[in-house]
Amino acid sequence: MVSGAAKTILTALVLTVLLPLSLAADSKDAWLTTKAKIALLTADGVKVSSVNVDTVDGTVTLHGKVRTEAEKEKAVAVVRQVDGVKEVHNLLQVVPDSVKETVKVADDAVKEKVEASIKADKSLEGVKVASVNNGVVLLSGNAKELDFKLRAIEAAWSVDGVRQVRSEIQVEEK
Repeated sequence: MVSGAAKTILTALVLTVLLPLSLAADSKDAWLTTKAKIALLTADGVKVSSVNVDTVDGTVTLHGKVRTEAEKEKAVAVVRQVDGVKEVHNLLQVVPDSVKETVKVADDAVKEKVEASIKADKSLEGVKVASVNNGVVLLSGNAKELDFKLRAIEAAWSVDGVRQVRSEIQVEEK
């Protein structure tokens, strides 16, 4: 039999040791998800604006749509290179451009819309649109956290006419 005091000590031990470990695992997974999204959104040869990333215990699952089989394979290769990723599950669907018609938007209009999208989020005040060239957006400046860098990249991708996003955004050290 375990006494009431021993149960209390055992419960306290479990809460002080195991709970922080599980929270650390969740935090690490969130960090990996953010790093994987940034890697995908800034990779050459991959347009993944509609790809979702989920991470559980270091295993990353990709789901959403890409344009080609090559993009599907490239997305997996990019995520596998992210430090800390143990495994990648690929649930991406190939939906070719021929299925949907795209309209090319002038770079000036794209830049204006991306700037407006970034300006709408007060947490992105240090991020700037350095340039837009043939639909390729280059973001620069500073972000207070890695999540804000991701939000800036996603804000750029949300604009019609953006073909690719590059980031020179620096994350401020804490």
